[in-house]
Amino acid sequence: MTIRIRVLANATVALIAGAAVLAGCTRSESEGTPAPAGSEGQQVVASSTPGGAGCTLQQYGAAKLDLADAVVGFSQSEKEANPFRIAETQSIRDEAAKIGVKKLLVTNAQSQLSKQISDIQDMLAQGAQFLIVAPLNSDGLEPALQAAAAKKVPVLTIDRKINAAPCKDYLAFLGSNFVEQGRRAADAMIKVTGGTGRVAILLGSSGNNVTTDRTNGFVEQVKAKAPGLQIVAQQTGEFARDKGQAVMEQLISSNPDITAVYAENDEMALGAVTALRSAGKSPGKDVKIVSIDGTRNAVQAIVDGTINAVIESNPRFGPLAFKTAQDFYAGTAIGENVIISDREYGSTNARESLAGAY
Repeated sequence: MTIRIRVLANATVALIAGAAVLAGCTRSESEGTPAPAGSEGQQVVASSTPGGAGCTLQQYGAAKLDLADAVVGFSQSEKEANPFRIAETQSIRDEAAKIGVKKLLVTNAQSQLSKQISDIQDMLAQGAQFLIVAPLNSDGLEPALQAAAAKKVPVLTIDRKINAAPCKDYLAFLGSNFVEQGRRAADAMIKVTGGTGRVAILLGSSGNNVTTDRTNGFVEQVKAKAPGLQIVAQQTGEFARDKGQAVMEQLISSNPDITAVYAENDEMALGAVTALRSAGKSPGKDVKIVSIDGTRNAVQAIVDGTINAVIESNPRFGPLAFKTAQDFYAGTAIGENVIISDREYGSTNARESLAGAY
């Protein structure tokens, strides 16, 4: 495997590259708007030569396929009420149209695991020959995966990992390095707080690797680099704005001396902003806020001074998902983890980067 790294910032480059390799990443590409220059525009891109370690068409047992003459299915997991899901689905639609996919089937599980399973089974019944799945949870999709395996239909999972065997139960995972996102959020928090304070964590939903990894990355980095930052509370806000606001209200009541909030997505961060204001506090000043996602509303909040930093979780999976599928059918070995690049927003680049946020 050969790895090419392009660095747009000095911070934690070796750490990121190492994490990508350890995670089993054998092929990754950047897509979308390039990261802004400067320390808050860090981006790492790694790629491998064809024929390296990974899953091949022959190993998977699938038939060769021309996507321009194929039926492709996309299973969205959650209600498209937040910008990440809207951008994710639109990116899949746009790229399918761009490369001329014969037919794209799109379903939405409405945050119901049983519906996602039946959605996938229905798409298979409609002749889907390749599946892109945004899993609701890391566990529970076994009936759908078994149905796809029975028909030798490859399944590419995006944005959340599943607890299953790559190149057997599914082809590969395409998404961010969530542990690294947590580490970068910790670095941003250390920067905006000066490395001291009392931090509350608004956790994402339970049952998926995104929450676990973003939490572990943040906590480990804070412990290693900023012992003056004390994590005083961790409570789930389910990745939702209203729940983030409600949890923040509770945390302010039980921990009135909180000086910083790490929200594991932007929606919860925006809910926290509302809660802090209602409590008479000044978000972004009295209480520093760092979050993950990169939605336009959150980047605007940086411009407005109510959020201090945001680590992007890139939802623009379409180009990389279909490129991965094309490479797979062309004979390239696909690594277990295909890592997409994520930008970072802070006070020095938020205004100029606002148009590129989703």
